[in-house]
Amino acid sequence: MSLPRFVARSMLASLFVGKGAKALRSPGELVPVAQPVTDRLVPLVRKYAPTSVSSYVPTDTTTLVRLGGLGQILGGLALAKGALRRPAALLLSLSMLPQLLATFPFGRNKATDDDGAQRRDFANNIALLGGVLLAAQDTEGKPSLAWRASAGSERVAARTRKAGRKLAKQAARAKKDAQRAAKRVEKKFD
Repeated sequence: MSLPRFVARSMLASLFVGKGAKALRSPGELVPVAQPVTDRLVPLVRKYAPTSVSSYVPTDTTTLVRLGGLGQILGGLALAKGALRRPAALLLSLSMLPQLLATFPFGRNKATDDDGAQRRDFANNIALLGGVLLAAQDTEGKPSLAWRASAGSERVAARTRKAGRKLAKQAARAKKDAQRAAKRVEKKFD
C-alpha cells in the first residue's frame, strides 16, 4: 500500500470513527434527528425481513443510533487499515443511508432551518458517501479482478487458437505422410 493511499483512506476513515464514537458515547444528541427515519424504516424491516431476522431488529432509536455508530467505527478502522476495504466501504455506505434520509432537505422531514444547515449536512453526507464509494473502487494500482479475469481468458483463448493451428498443421503433415506411405505400399504391391 502506498503512503498517499494510506493517508487518504485514514483521513476519510477518521471522520467515520469520530462520528461513530460520538454516536456510541452520547446517542441522545442524535436520537431526535434519527427518530423520524427509524419510525419509518424499522416497521418496514420487521415486515419484509424473515422472522428469524426481524425478531432481532431493535425498535429503540437509541440502540439503533449506537449500532450505527459501532458500524461506522468498525468500517472506519477497516478502511483506514486497508484490510477488507470493499466490505468496509459497504458497511460505511449502509451506515450513511439513515443519515442521508434524516438530513434530506426536500421532503416531509424538512427542518425549520433558515440558515441552510440541513442542506449543508445533506451535502456533506453525500460527499462522504461518494468518498467511501471511491475508496471502495481503489485497486491500489493493480488491475481489478474483473480485468484480470478478462485478460486471463483472452490469453487462454489466444493460446488455444495457437495450439489449434499447430495441431492442424501437424494433422496436415501426418495426412501427407500417410498418403505418401500408402503410395509407397501400393507401388510395392503393384
